[in-house]
Amino acid sequence: MAGYSLNKDHEVTTEAALRDLFPPTHDLATKKVQQKLDKHAQDFITRAPFVCLGTQDAKGKADVSPRGDPIGFVKILDEHTLAIPDRPGNNRLDSLTNILSNPSVGLLFIIPGFDDTMRVNGRASLTRDPDLLEQLSVHERAPRLAIVVKVDTVFIHCAKAFRRSKLWDPEHFQDRNTVPSLMKIVLDLTDGAPVDSAEQDQLDEALEAEYQATLY
Repeated sequence: MAGYSLNKDHEVTTEAALRDLFPPTHDLATKKVQQKLDKHAQDFITRAPFVCLGTQDAKGKADVSPRGDPIGFVKILDEHTLAIPDRPGNNRLDSLTNILSNPSVGLLFIIPGFDDTMRVNGRASLTRDPDLLEQLSVHERAPRLAIVVKVDTVFIHCAKAFRRSKLWDPEHFQDRNTVPSLMKIVLDLTDGAPVDSAEQDQLDEALEAEYQATLY
């Protein structure tokens, strides 16, 4: 596949040029933005078992990390503050190291079956406060640390993206077995050493066992 080169004649480089492409923002889209977690935002967040966490490092390099747990796993500490437990993962620590150098974060809360989402932007800190971590325990296992977010803005996001993608429509679900397993993809991207089907099955089973042993 040939490399793509951006045609500079069509590049949008200023906010004025960008806004010329679109009609003005609807007044409600501006007014719905709040600076605290009102009752509707709190209700949405306490129902959500999944949130995407967007971060950037000191140089602006961006990253998005999925976070999931039982419903209500993000704890609302007050109308300006929430806490996200950091569960065991791959220990890359991309989001956490980004927060240390650039505390600005963006959150997108998702509820299965809901087409609308909740967006929260704020400033994050990392804490090992034992009292807070105990409140974030699952199966009597507390996280090693928590991400505490001071809210700057919060607003409900419309349903268009989820409806266009038909994300929750079973008729549009894809068969995971039609693409390689996660372990197969990882092997292809690393040493590339070929394995037979029996070995591949063993690796896939080992990964599943690791999931069960280290979720919390």
